[in-house]
Amino acid sequence: MKSDPTMKAVILLIICTFFWGSCFPIGKQVLSEVHALTLVFWRFVIAAACLAVYLKLVRMPKLHLSINQWLWIILVSAVGIGGLNLGLFTGLASTNATNGSLIMALSPLITSLIACVALRTLPSFAQCFSLLVSLTGVLMVITNGHLETLFSMQINHGDKLIFGGMLAWSFYTYFSQGISRWMPVIPYTFIGMLSGAAVIGALCLASPEVHPFAELVNSTALGMAEVVYIGVFGTVAGYLLWLNGVRQLGSANASLFFNFVPIFSVLTSFMLGQAVTELQLLGIIVVIAGLLLPRIVRFKREPKVCPES
Repeated sequence: MKSDPTMKAVILLIICTFFWGSCFPIGKQVLSEVHALTLVFWRFVIAAACLAVYLKLVRMPKLHLSINQWLWIILVSAVGIGGLNLGLFTGLASTNATNGSLIMALSPLITSLIACVALRTLPSFAQCFSLLVSLTGVLMVITNGHLETLFSMQINHGDKLIFGGMLAWSFYTYFSQGISRWMPVIPYTFIGMLSGAAVIGALCLASPEVHPFAELVNSTALGMAEVVYIGVFGTVAGYLLWLNGVRQLGSANASLFFNFVPIFSVLTSFMLGQAVTELQLLGIIVVIAGLLLPRIVRFKREPKVCPES
């Protein structure tokens, strides 16, 4: 059946968003033991090591790409993966997990707008409406219901960092659709992990207060386990499932599954005993409503095709 690959991609993307959603509260918890740069560095090192072993075992054939293609892959990976994780985990140090997941939920809309700019088309009314409603939901949460703080620019610094990471991820998602046409998913993910490790490693060397090896060794067994979870499931599995979905469904459709990230983040936060406020739950409902309502309306307006007798 033609729908089987699509259904498989949908299921795998939902699993991917569970991994990513759970990384917000888990990452927040780990940051009480290690520096944000240390967490991101080990996330990429673990992921790159796992993928290197896999590529060695399957004896992946060498890629024959031009210099321009290699430069483009490295640039997109460094900005997208490095930028996302740098903004996300440094931001989580000064904001909560639910706020971070809600800001990341704007990625589908930003990805769609990037596509509009790249294709030189105007965003539709549905896209504008969706962006306005969803942005209202996010601002409602990050300002703690006091929207007047926008005029004095008193939004949490961590929220701003995560917003920057979300922009980097949106660009990565859009450009990955084209790259995945001439490069397999696993090698592309491996290059991304190496690029991220190089970027964050350089930042660690430039930050005297960051000691990745000492911090990991001195952390608790639970802290180490959480770092490994973020590296294996939140990175290797997450990125592979995501890029597979982008290749199968396209960047715009795949990015819609980010709607599940704040839901899984809240569920994991609740299970870990972290605080979840009613305002944050309301913000999640507003964000998801803004993303889904235009599509529901469009679906209802589409004429039904009756089968010929």
